[in-house]
Amino acid sequence: MFPDRFDFPNPKEAEPDGLLAVSTDLHEQRLIAGYKAGIFPWLEEEGHFLWYSPDPRMVLFPDELKIHKSMRAVFNQHRFRFTINTCFGDVVRSCAQTPRSEQSGTWISLAFQEAYTALHRQGLAHSAEVWQGEQLVGGLYGVLLGRVFFGESMFSAAPNASKAGFIFMVRHLASKGVQLIDCQQETGHLKSLGARTIPRTAFLEHLSALAQ
Repeated sequence: MFPDRFDFPNPKEAEPDGLLAVSTDLHEQRLIAGYKAGIFPWLEEEGHFLWYSPDPRMVLFPDELKIHKSMRAVFNQHRFRFTINTCFGDVVRSCAQTPRSEQSGTWISLAFQEAYTALHRQGLAHSAEVWQGEQLVGGLYGVLLGRVFFGESMFSAAPNASKAGFIFMVRHLASKGVQLIDCQQETGHLKSLGARTIPRTAFLEHLSALAQ
């Protein structure tokens, strides 16, 4: 990919694992162009950033959000306090520092942290925070373009904190008119909350209508 251009190959050209392109930067315009095209950066290798467009794509339609009985109790008992965009940087750093059982390290390198913080300053990247007292115990962040929220990562330092934060964020986004939440990769955690996979072609059709 050219360093001074922000176009991408056709997502249909992606490898079976979703790998589509490699760049040497995470310029804000490149990030925006990528998301609008159904492509996201994931992993950095020696200063090169790998961009993916998996097929199928894990998404959540807000009206399909599942809130199980145990999680309703969490909200009814006011176990957590929730905020939006009060400490974006802390959420990103906490996501980067959280151990992942399927990974030997974090993909959220310093370059990723700086890039999404720049998008946050532009009003395009947002975070939800979960608190117990004055302690940040959970949260998530992502990018909002039009009526699509592209989720990036979440963390939890207390039981049910990440699920509660996700539910809170989905409700918040729905109240703002968001119609699609991109979850990127399939996980049991997200599936239990109502997310499902759709073909990449269908995902791209949703983006053309909503991510403007």
